[in-house]
Amino acid sequence: PALAPRPRRSLALTAALTMLCRALLLLVASASATNLLSLRGGQKEKEKVAIIGSGNWGSAIAKIIGRNVLALDNYDDEVCMWVFEEDINGKKLTEIINTEHENVKYLPGIKFTENVKAVPDVTDAVKDATMLVFVLPHQFLTRTCPKITGYASGCRALSLIKGIEFSETGPILISDMIKDEMKGMDVSVLMGANVANEVARDEFCESTVGYKVKAHGEAFQAMLDCPTFRVGQIQDVAGTELCGALKNVVALGAGFCDGLELGGNTKAAIIRIGLKETMKFAKMFFKGIKDETFMESCGLADLVTTCFGGRNRKCAEAFARKEGTWDEIEADKLNGQKLQGTITCKDVMVVLKNKGVEDQFPLFKRINEIAFEGAPVETIIEL
Repeated sequence: PALAPRPRRSLALTAALTMLCRALLLLVASASATNLLSLRGGQKEKEKVAIIGSGNWGSAIAKIIGRNVLALDNYDDEVCMWVFEEDINGKKLTEIINTEHENVKYLPGIKFTENVKAVPDVTDAVKDATMLVFVLPHQFLTRTCPKITGYASGCRALSLIKGIEFSETGPILISDMIKDEMKGMDVSVLMGANVANEVARDEFCESTVGYKVKAHGEAFQAMLDCPTFRVGQIQDVAGTELCGALKNVVALGAGFCDGLELGGNTKAAIIRIGLKETMKFAKMFFKGIKDETFMESCGLADLVTTCFGGRNRKCAEAFARKEGTWDEIEADKLNGQKLQGTITCKDVMVVLKNKGVEDQFPLFKRINEIAFEGAPVETIIEL
């Protein structure tokens, strides 16, 4: 016998089922969004930033980070900045910063947002932090990192330190030093054409995050990027970091040119040769160096800026004019800051000589001869 026809579902029932499905989908979506917001905005899941260092550059970057985190829901508002305690006219520097919201010694005239807190004890500064920003002279890393290793487990780090260390076998990246001292912590770097005072005054500039772990590079970019401080990123820690270190050596050569009152053509030649030798050095000692890194802000742009401004160029100009020894010039012109280019220059030549390749780097070699071996400043153009 023929099968009886299936009863037709009423239009009302169909509509009711459709509405129920839609309601269930909205409920699931709402729950997912709530969970996501909880992860981003919940107190336990917020990023907390600690800045290790409070000099000229450290204070400038504290202004940027302090302002930015107030607009980011997934960041704790408080930014702790470790300050090496000093007395300024009978008052502690940390007290001045926390009451006047200004680093009157290293960045006078620039105000922090009130969420930037100066802390004299480095272990207190990193407590509960998830992101560490290292911005202190690299000579102090080995005495600072052991104090915080047990207090900063699980953090990611960003190094703003423009320098390099050396062993008998070759150069050692500052980011690798931090990684070793901090028991394997992942370390990204930030380098760029960033004169601290200009950054602090919100004059437009760019910078580059070099990363190994993409998610970490993106997190640091989000923390730092703003309309006046545009931050890019590239997966090349070594190339990014070496640009930031070796440009200080080239800047000495540019300063020598200024001291001799040579023209822009000569300085342009120094910059070109310096960039070429920086690329050669990076590729000689490290794998995975990307050519495009040298066209980022950390490369050519930073080199140009440093050769026309910055402390290394200024001190080299004074040296060329016979205003004193390097130590005397540093004490006279840098207000307690350290001159990095001379240290790096000397170390670069040691490692190049150990490898027997110093003649492949005629500019680095000549700068070292002028700075430390008594060669006449005028020989800077005899390459």
